[in-house]
Amino acid sequence: MSKLIMAKATAVWLVDNTTISFKQIADFCGLHELEVQGIADGDVATGVKGFDPVANNQLDQEEIDKAEANPLHKLKQKFYAAAAGEEKRRGPRYTPLSKRQDRPNSILWLVKFHPELADAQIAKLVGTTKPTIQSIRERTHWNIQNMEPIDPVALGLCRQSELDQAVQKAAAKQAKEGGVMSDDERRKLVSTEQSLAMDTEPRMPSAIEGLETFSLSHAPEEKEDALPDADSFFNLPDSKDDDEDE
Repeated sequence: MSKLIMAKATAVWLVDNTTISFKQIADFCGLHELEVQGIADGDVATGVKGFDPVANNQLDQEEIDKAEANPLHKLKQKFYAAAAGEEKRRGPRYTPLSKRQDRPNSILWLVKFHPELADAQIAKLVGTTKPTIQSIRERTHWNIQNMEPIDPVALGLCRQSELDQAVQKAAAKQAKEGGVMSDDERRKLVSTEQSLAMDTEPRMPSAIEGLETFSLSHAPEEKEDALPDADSFFNLPDSKDDDEDE
């Protein structure tokens, strides 16, 4: 529903020209009930001329009649089909002055890690122009040597859901066109929720303990040499045998 035009002036007109309760007027005009009561007492909106919502096509007379007959009835603003979606943002995204200096760094991050994104998508995400994106893609930007890629979500230039939606849209378009993607590109096209739900990849043993386990389990078996008996070292020939030999 679109916003009411001149809400306080409309409340003044309804107080002066109808018997609708303060609660009904407050709900319709987006005011507090005590504020409407102040209008009726002359303490609030002094000198404000009433704005007729019926004459200005904001309210039907039938709605006023229903509200006067039933104190629980809520006034409904007149619907305009042409005004549907009027509050949606149009044009490029507004970027605060404090964050505009970080915008090239976020463009560089998107160009580097998501090359599948179109210039129009990047412009919508961070609120920039296509010539700026093109200069960063071709590395002809005047400050390209001092730029560092920074995630636009971390900079607050866009939400993670918006980035995921743009990436998924680019992935669907690339798959439809039959483009070949590498494994790294497929991982980049996965949303944050999907990547968090994935199983962790097995890691190679990085500690000495793992290497020792690996070497012991795969070491070839060696046959143990038969150790000589210890008594054989002390089994010397008798002296009688020596005399016989002489």
